[in-house]
Amino acid sequence: MGLDKAKSLLQVTDGNSFLDLIAKQVEWMKKTYNMPDLKFMLMNSFSTSADTLAALGKYSALGTGDDLEFVQNKAPKVTAKGLKPAEWPADPSHEWCPPGHGDLYPAMLGSGTLDRLLAKGVKYMFVSNSDNLGATLDLKLLTHFAQSGAPFLMEVAARTDADKKGGETGRLGESTWQRPPGHAPVAPDTSKYRYFNTNNLWVHLGKLKELFDQNAGALPLPAAGIANLTVDPRDKASTKVIQLETAMGAAISCFAGAQAIQIPRSRFAPVKKTDDLLALRSDAYRLTEDFRIELIPERNGVPPLVKLDDMYKLPGTDCG
Repeated sequence: MGLDKAKSLLQVTDGNSFLDLIAKQVEWMKKTYNMPDLKFMLMNSFSTSADTLAALGKYSALGTGDDLEFVQNKAPKVTAKGLKPAEWPADPSHEWCPPGHGDLYPAMLGSGTLDRLLAKGVKYMFVSNSDNLGATLDLKLLTHFAQSGAPFLMEVAARTDADKKGGETGRLGESTWQRPPGHAPVAPDTSKYRYFNTNNLWVHLGKLKELFDQNAGALPLPAAGIANLTVDPRDKASTKVIQLETAMGAAISCFAGAQAIQIPRSRFAPVKKTDDLLALRSDAYRLTEDFRIELIPERNGVPPLVKLDDMYKLPGTDCG
């Protein structure tokens, strides 16, 4: 998208950024359901922490410091030729990258966040991407998750033609970039791969801790290399690199008894590209009283399909 700051700081509607709407969603839930102990946390990257904390400063009820965020790890970018740590003396910060949202789990453990939450009696965690404003803490889903006894629950949605890169829930991998060599892209085939992972996840924190203990402090998540990138995302002539990443939805394979549940499209309205932001700002979506962004009923659950020229994109510059 050509960003040099966190995507969550972009304005969405009525002067509100993604972070503004998320903060207001949390405040609305606390007030409406009398839930003063409801916790909210961000997993930030090294490049988004300062900006997002500053933006949330006006929402003091959310908490501060370790009660509001933990920072994910960072990994070296690897040169496409030679597979060595990339060097970029002009701006050494470009030599590093976040290791994907699958780092959620080890970052929680390594930062002490997981142990602190368990010590406070927090049992269940709902996780979603900050660019998906339809994903709120739904109490019916929480009740279902708690009553199911499952350690992990993935929300999946019916695939449409607009979901060409969503992570299908089949055994070929969490996402298109994680397929083994030789497997042709299959995501556009909506008749064969009917559902995809929305990255709305429910996790039993006690079971997560047990899983870490069983695996010597690690989760066996598959790693994938993101190619066709440059060490300086804004300089296409700079060194070609590979970024190694893991995906948080891939943890479904780590938990015995993990489940998936199909959810309505109203819980999935992510912004991954400029095309998506334009669609989200259109009259195909509306702002609800609980500060969610959802498709208007007339769309019958089908999002608009927007395709912009490549001049509106700059791949590899998303700050996460």
